[in-house]
Amino acid sequence: MPHAMTPAAVVNQVEVQALSFPTPSPESDGTLTWDHTDVVTVEVRAGSQTGLGWSYTSPAAVELIRTVLAHEVLGEDASSPVRLWERMHRACRNLGTRGVVMAAISAMDIALWDLRSRGLRVSLADLWGAERDSVPVYGSGGFTSMGLEELDAQVDQWLADGCAAVKLKIGENWGRDVTRDLERVARVVNRVQGDAEVMVDANGGYSRSQAMQVGQDLDLLGVSWFEEPVSSEDLRGLGQLRDALSSEVAAGEYIAEISDTRAMCEAVDCVQLDVTRCGGFTGWRRCAAYAHAAHVPVSAHCAPALHLPLAISDGAVRHIEWFSDHAALEPLLIEDAPVVRGGRLAHAQGPTIGHGYRLKDVSRFAVDALPAHQSGMHAVTSLDTHRLRRRRT
Repeated sequence: MPHAMTPAAVVNQVEVQALSFPTPSPESDGTLTWDHTDVVTVEVRAGSQTGLGWSYTSPAAVELIRTVLAHEVLGEDASSPVRLWERMHRACRNLGTRGVVMAAISAMDIALWDLRSRGLRVSLADLWGAERDSVPVYGSGGFTSMGLEELDAQVDQWLADGCAAVKLKIGENWGRDVTRDLERVARVVNRVQGDAEVMVDANGGYSRSQAMQVGQDLDLLGVSWFEEPVSSEDLRGLGQLRDALSSEVAAGEYIAEISDTRAMCEAVDCVQLDVTRCGGFTGWRRCAAYAHAAHVPVSAHCAPALHLPLAISDGAVRHIEWFSDHAALEPLLIEDAPVVRGGRLAHAQGPTIGHGYRLKDVSRFAVDALPAHQSGMHAVTSLDTHRLRRRRT
């Protein structure tokens, strides 16, 4: 096989950049507001092949990749992404292996797996063993900052796309507007008319007692999924809510290590894993394997393009989150971004190698070319203040 990557194909270049994609307008969930999405991309080269990875994380990850992680893979055999993952992970011992650090490792690992499968001239899903041709998605967005007509239009689009479930944000302003939360949920329940399940995400905005009261009302409304009703760090609270409510309690998007997965499996009905936060393809598959062994369902959090090959090769993954920000961003970021049809994302037909994506010309989104104030996210202080600021502008 003249194109196959041999042990002599060593990593000889790592390129990394930070990007920032503006949202159409400021958006909010229960505990955060933002006006853009940060992305860090990595391209790793070995011989004539290039692998692409990315993570939805702070531009701070760029310096970590340049000064720490790149040194762990340059000059190394590119045929074993798992071995290189271990090198990167060990190198970050004193930095900690969560948050931005693990997001940086994730982007690198995704690029290394893409590089490896391109060297073998196979798709990632086939390299791991494809179990199905397509994966169900659920529509996700419904930001607390949305007006009711905008929320209606988004739900209608998800239904038109064939989504069997839709998810909206609640817990507005750290749980200070429960009445509006429940009114919005009831509106969506009435909107879908039983054609789709209704899911909610509080992003950890409620206290335990609030979450219990809201959860009981959500049960009466027929909501099927209550995500992060309390902080994902409050495992005891999650477990209490799981045992008391009819809706499924879900969390896990901030999992970084297998040990986090083990703890979360004891607290929720469904574990959410995010490939851009839990160590890339290597970390995600390890965490998913543990959840499967513990008989806890797994759902893929955001980043639909990256989760597609994972879910194609793991039939036990319940669904992928079709998050509105990422669904709008990925066609600007990569060639051949997946599209929802009939409520599912499909495995690419025809010859595909790697994960199947190539980086577009994204120079206009480069952080270096943007004003400094556009390179961070901002905690919610008061959504009333936020709305007032929007009216003034």
